[in-house]
Amino acid sequence: MSAAADGAVNAPRPDRLRPLRYFCRTPLLLLHVLIALPLALLVINPLGARIRIGGQRLDHWTTSWWSRWLVRCFGFRLRRFGTPSPGATLFVANHLSWLDIEVLHSQAFMCFVAKAEISRWPLVGWLAGRAGTIYHQRGSGHSLAAVMARVVERLREGLPVGVFPEGGTGAGDRVRTFHARIFQVALDAGVPVQPVALRYGNGGRQDPAVAFAPGESFFGNFLRLLGGPGMDAEVHFCTPIPLDDEGRRRIAERARSEICAALGLADVPTRNGAASADD
Repeated sequence: MSAAADGAVNAPRPDRLRPLRYFCRTPLLLLHVLIALPLALLVINPLGARIRIGGQRLDHWTTSWWSRWLVRCFGFRLRRFGTPSPGATLFVANHLSWLDIEVLHSQAFMCFVAKAEISRWPLVGWLAGRAGTIYHQRGSGHSLAAVMARVVERLREGLPVGVFPEGGTGAGDRVRTFHARIFQVALDAGVPVQPVALRYGNGGRQDPAVAFAPGESFFGNFLRLLGGPGMDAEVHFCTPIPLDDEGRRRIAERARSEICAALGLADVPTRNGAASADD
């Protein structure tokens, strides 16, 4: 068989249902943005922080409600395993997509630490800021120190915080080394660490189409996922890790191992470039 013929055999089949998905999902997304978003913003304010729904702050409940429906507009079916810890907790998760923040928010409100570039993403960045996201300028030691101080402050106020210790998104086929420095905030604030495993796909398998393609922009990924096939978005809340006398590096290793086990991935240490696990 010639190379051309072999390439034709291995070429992906055209997705003939993509136009239909755009036709069905785009109106739902527009309605969610134009109607549900203004309603949500009415209660994401100091007054909403004083009103309770089932023991949860109204502004926090509204953030989770809005995120649940946003994820569903993209054709994802939310599946939760385990229970998020109440109160001040450092949630640490593997990182695959810009959707991760929305998927986690759909199950439990938490303030996030995210790269500064997200603040410039249309709609998502603005909403993340309103939900208390703390932005970090990657590669800046001064920025990291300021971010960690703000995280400790939030945790001591009783608020949960979510971080992605890998330092960037991956394809989902492995969990990269967790930077241990961010775990210091849990030690400083005296709060537990709860690992969270995220997976997008069907049948317990990670779909590689969810992650950013090489060189793909946020908007390109956004449009591609909007027209993509429906699939599960799994959120596995693992057993919380008490601090005890363990240092931050050991906690980071345990958190990564828990996530690998929940996803059925090999717990093989990997390196993020030349970064040390204790960075």
